[in-house]
Amino acid sequence: MAPQREISAWRPGVPGVVEVFHAHYTEYAYPMHVHEAWTLLIVDDGAVRYDLDRHEHGTPHDTVSLLPPHIPHNGAPATADGFRKRVLYLDGSRLGDDLIGPAVDGPDLVDPVLRRRVGQLHTALAHPGDELEADSRLTLIAERLHGRLRPAAAVGLARPDRPLAYRLRELLDARLVEGVALDEAARLVHAHPAHLVRAFSGAFGIAPHQYLMSRRVDRARRLLLDGRPPGEVAAATGFYDQSHLTRHFRRLVGVTPGRYARS
Repeated sequence: MAPQREISAWRPGVPGVVEVFHAHYTEYAYPMHVHEAWTLLIVDDGAVRYDLDRHEHGTPHDTVSLLPPHIPHNGAPATADGFRKRVLYLDGSRLGDDLIGPAVDGPDLVDPVLRRRVGQLHTALAHPGDELEADSRLTLIAERLHGRLRPAAAVGLARPDRPLAYRLRELLDARLVEGVALDEAARLVHAHPAHLVRAFSGAFGIAPHQYLMSRRVDRARRLLLDGRPPGEVAAATGFYDQSHLTRHFRRLVGVTPGRYARS
């Protein structure tokens, strides 16, 4: 069987994400190297063996690996069939230098919840127009990484903050079409982004990005029934394009916009 080297890489419009990198390698081995950014790694098939700070590590199932910047490491397949991996490179705005030491000491985190959240983040990053979802998920992932690596410094569970949740809902309603980035929303309502997401989800039982997409789909339904074509409706309701509308519309309504309009 010929060696496999399949990759895809892109830079999404999400603050703090330097690069998204997906790869399938069967025989390729990375030499020792460093990155300027943090490396957040999950492996979907196979396993990776690597050395970090002269200690050997690996990536078994449900592991999330966090490799700090400027620390040399390598990487090679740990199984005969190689590995499939998904990587996020994050700048220092998400993870500070205070986590470098703990990450060197324990880069591999066996945390199924964190693993699932990172996978969900990759899915959101693959779709233009879902930046608010991706930013929200990344904010909570960074918060969980801080809690795992520096538990003594982790902030305790925040008390419910319904007034804050209502302020964010009013902002989302006012910016339904143009949208709002999470960091801008946090500045406008004077709250930490992670606390803002948790307050909204706790008050309404739905994440901010889910609320925004629900409202957009609801408006799209009315416009479709008025006889406007799906492409025009997508632009009028804040979706990136018609395929973006279709994906969220089918998820929430069960059929495509076109079929809904023909009904």
